[in-house]
Amino acid sequence: MEVLITGGLGFVGTQLSIRLLERGHQVTVVDRSPEPGAHTPQQVKYLSADTTVQGPWQDEVARQDAVINLAGASIFRRWDPKTKQLISDSRVLTTGNIVEAISHDKGARVLCSTSAVGYYGFRGDEALSEGDSPGTDFLSQVCIDWEDEAKKAAKKGARVVVTRFGIVLGKTGGALGQMIPAFKKFAGGPLGSGKQWFSWIHMADLVEAFMFVFDNQDIHGPVNFCSPNPIRNKDLAKALGATLSRPSFVKTPAFMLRLVLGEFGSVLLEGQRVFPTKLLDHGFRFHHPEIKGALEDILGKRA
Repeated sequence: MEVLITGGLGFVGTQLSIRLLERGHQVTVVDRSPEPGAHTPQQVKYLSADTTVQGPWQDEVARQDAVINLAGASIFRRWDPKTKQLISDSRVLTTGNIVEAISHDKGARVLCSTSAVGYYGFRGDEALSEGDSPGTDFLSQVCIDWEDEAKKAAKKGARVVVTRFGIVLGKTGGALGQMIPAFKKFAGGPLGSGKQWFSWIHMADLVEAFMFVFDNQDIHGPVNFCSPNPIRNKDLAKALGATLSRPSFVKTPAFMLRLVLGEFGSVLLEGQRVFPTKLLDHGFRFHHPEIKGALEDILGKRA
């Protein structure tokens, strides 16, 4: 199978490329960098392009059996109007360009287009699954628009799977890359009250969930890519501190997060309690369903 990954040089895309190649697939990566990344496998075909703009890269989309759409500017920064537009455009425009490029006259194909558990908004302790309604905040609206663009590919005969990511935990960056330095300096701990829910997934489980979706042709629509065991932020801090043999009691006050990060600070202080109902109903088995085991696998026991 020929698979194209937009935004494929990043934290998730690199691991997906490796796994797809292991399974014998041909992989093409499209990203903004002039050159492939240092960890990009040599067997990958690389195209440099701004996917928010129409161009020759779309010709490659038309030749693929499957597309994984990971493109999107990082949300981990202070939001101003320009940044919010970038966050939205990098996702929505790219997805629209992919759908436009999908060919009517080719055989079966699948579009796996990323979204996020932020789709559900801020819902406190409510247990959320794929059938629940979206929130009303900025990130929820981005996810709604993002997913709406992807769904249009169904009219061209594609099987559309919207993968709503939880926070991805892995060895080469992501959320842990942001958190670990503070813990190693004995300054780690909960954000705000620490009571907010944290929906997460181990990188290995996320990659295998993609393989599972490829193999199960009856899976379509939104699919939550997160552990079946979301935890509260304070419990994450405790587990991370224990794994690193560091204290985990230094709280970051809510007012400070909002002062430094503005609107994005509220995202870190709220969270969602999301469950991977569709994956579980189809028989997917998580290798790292508990946070303790996941952190020990990523960081080593008592890192």
